Amino acid sequence: MTAWFRNEPFSKVSRPGQWGALFFVSTLLVILLVWVHLPAALMLGPMIAGILLETGGGSLRVPAMLYWASQAVIGCLVARSISSEIASTFAAHWPLFLGTMFSVIGASCALGWVVSRFGILPDAIAVWGLLPGAASVMMLMADDRGADGRLVAFMQYLRVVLVALAAAVIARLFYHTGQHGNAVNWLSPIHWGVFSETLAFICLSIFLGRKSGIPAGVLLVPLALGTLLHIAGILTFELPPWFLALSYALLGWNTGLRFTRKILVHAARSLPQIILSVLLLMAFCGGIAFVLVKTAGIDPLTAYLATTPGGLDSAAIIAASTKVNMSFVMAMQTSRLLMVLMIGPALARMVARAVIQKDAY
Repeated sequence: MTAWFRNEPFSKVSRPGQWGALFFVSTLLVILLVWVHLPAALMLGPMIAGILLETGGGSLRVPAMLYWASQAVIGCLVARSISSEIASTFAAHWPLFLGTMFSVIGASCALGWVVSRFGILPDAIAVWGLLPGAASVMMLMADDRGADGRLVAFMQYLRVVLVALAAAVIARLFYHTGQHGNAVNWLSPIHWGVFSETLAFICLSIFLGRKSGIPAGVLLVPLALGTLLHIAGILTFELPPWFLALSYALLGWNTGLRFTRKILVHAARSLPQIILSVLLLMAFCGGIAFVLVKTAGIDPLTAYLATTPGGLDSAAIIAASTKVNMSFVMAMQTSRLLMVLMIGPALARMVARAVIQKDAY
């Protein structure tokens, strides 16, 4: 791996050649992961391929419009998968939801304080890097407060990758999911009228999501609006398997290609501590999932996906490829994301100030 990183085999390859290599390696990895029945293989394969290309000297980026479109597609996928049950789910379990959300957010801040307080990472970077959800907001806030945004970005996206891999492996080992993947009919007939309406809705959602100014708006707007229209029977989503596969690949590439050499070189000295802090947060969330299983009777995989500190889109993709309570998972993940957007930056600033003030004494 060191030789790969040092020699940069893709540094002299043209951009079309890099795209070809990215597609080829992604395809091989997807085939391998599908063969071992790993859920979310269509996202994880491209994600790993993106990391390999970027660390090997590649210079590709997923175009912004395609990335927004893939997020909107995932929003539509989730909207199609849930019903009015999500509101009743939240109403029936609201103390559980609030307790879980505040526990995860509080644990993130506390762990960030400990890591920063003992000098494992400088400038309260761990506070910003461990707060789950809204990665772009955390990076911007960290830069604004003088912390190194590159290291925050590394922590945020490393957490997303580790959580996605862990969730997929857990689903495979304990639930034997993904075996239906070989039965996907990639050439299933398309209802072109409904598909055209879906594409129009995706375009509208991207526009509204961008104009709203809400972080992750291109994911949340189609999720919320699409759910309302779907429940009301106004809109039906047509999402062919090949269309979803392309969206999964774009999301995987976008995450993998963010692991630039510059970020990795900068983070290399702190890599063991960063991985340890992320694993501790994942273990804490796993503990909360265990409590949900024992006290609320929720099945283990649903509880894990609902509490996992990864990205909303990756949780949705894994949940969609496994037999879990999608309404509960998405209600918990969406609620926590909204909570992080509302109070996360203020909490991160407060903890960061506490670290700085403590160091001053």
